[in-house]
Amino acid sequence: MSKLFDLTGKVALITGSTRGIGKAIAEEMARAGAKVVISSRKPEPCHEVCEAIKAEGHEAIAVPCNVGSKDDLMNLVDETLAAFGKIDILVCNAATNPVYGPTAEVSDEAWDKILDTNVKGTFWLCNRVLPIMAENGGGNVVIISSIAGLRGNTVIGTYGVSKAAEAALARNLAVEWGPKNIRVNAIAPGLVRTDFAKALVEDPVRRQRAEERTPVRRIGDPVDIAGVALFLSSAGSAYVTGQTIVADGGETIC
Repeated sequence: MSKLFDLTGKVALITGSTRGIGKAIAEEMARAGAKVVISSRKPEPCHEVCEAIKAEGHEAIAVPCNVGSKDDLMNLVDETLAAFGKIDILVCNAATNPVYGPTAEVSDEAWDKILDTNVKGTFWLCNRVLPIMAENGGGNVVIISSIAGLRGNTVIGTYGVSKAAEAALARNLAVEWGPKNIRVNAIAPGLVRTDFAKALVEDPVRRQRAEERTPVRRIGDPVDIAGVALFLSSAGSAYVTGQTIVADGGETIC
């Protein structure tokens, strides 16, 4: 493996890492040499993914966490430090979207849940982890945004608002923490075959549009996004910060 993409000795904390994009990121970072922290709301899936990664010969721990809870997030960081002593890579992937429909139908409760979980949770976690990275000499943060944050959408608009906010947060944090040798970037995936995007993947009109009009002629797979996250967390992207990397098979250029 090129040293540009070698994560040997690094500690990577990935939220929402028991399925889909987060799981693929954890697996690929472990294969690149990182010690990984598996986290999601339910303990059992965390332990299952953790054990599978360890069975491949890699180091991993499982720490259940609801990213909408500040106490849970603080415990996640504390448990990571207790196990590995540092955090070199933070991937903010966990998100929620309980609404599939127009913005006019979004309740106050749903709006608050989406913004609190997707934006405030990332804000809390970054504010806890980045000072730790700075004390350790630097690090990398990857925030999973979405192309829904780059353009309008009739069915996941509020989710898009939260993802646009996350991309803006990445830019601001990159400016603030760059002098401390910390790079912060976002990834904006297109339609990816995950449980989270099930409603979109199972929408025949949108699926057909992705498969027939997207330049690569297919829906994305989680590992497609994991590769970008690995790049942004490694020395291969040492001069890249504050960016939102679009990984959508070319959907937004058509």
